[in-house]
Amino acid sequence: MKSKPSPATSKSPRLRVGLKDVSREEFAAAVNERLGKQRVSIMLDGSIIAFFKAKAGERGYQTLINQALHQAMTGEQIESTLRRVIREELRTP
Repeated sequence: MKSKPSPATSKSPRLRVGLKDVSREEFAAAVNERLGKQRVSIMLDGSIIAFFKAKAGERGYQTLINQALHQAMTGEQIESTLRRVIREELRTP
């Protein structure tokens, strides 16, 4: 004989924001609004994960990966700006 699921187990888990219980969707929206972050799924080499976990220690390794991606993005912008300025300066008589 099958037992009916209890109401507590059939509901999706609730998360707490401040003193308010919210759904996962509401929680994700609040995090995105507050921090400008978005949840993604990405496949990375095991050596990359191991490197960032070892470097992070007690901190979150995902934060370090995010910082490294920001640095790569900023570095490309700086490099292209420098190249443009140097080309412009070399053209000036």
